[in-house]
Amino acid sequence: MKKTALFVTTAFFALSLFAPTKTFAVKKDDKKAPAKTEQVKAVKAETAKPAEKTAVKAAEKPVAKPAVTTAAPTKKDGTPDMRFKANKEAAKPAGPTKKDGTPDMRYKANQK
Repeated sequence: MKKTALFVTTAFFALSLFAPTKTFAVKKDDKKAPAKTEQVKAVKAETAKPAEKTAVKAAEKPVAKPAVTTAAPTKKDGTPDMRFKANKEAAKPAGPTKKDGTPDMRYKANQK
């Protein structure tokens, strides 16, 4: 009985290692028809006026985080360089802080 149980569990684990995790079969209909989101984008681009086309293209691009404009030194990517005192003071919270230096969210001054 123990040998049978051991064989069954070993076979189960061995077969599960070689079992396919994903099926890569593609339906013939899926190849011919583009995805619904692609159709919507194509329709929007075709029906948009020239001024709206640029707005559609701009909306599709990922929005970059705007650089902080301060007189203090910044890194190459535009973020403030925290090695300088001016940047450290600007990053301090407005209200009371906890012992570890993080803003204490119980106070309205820290809630934004």
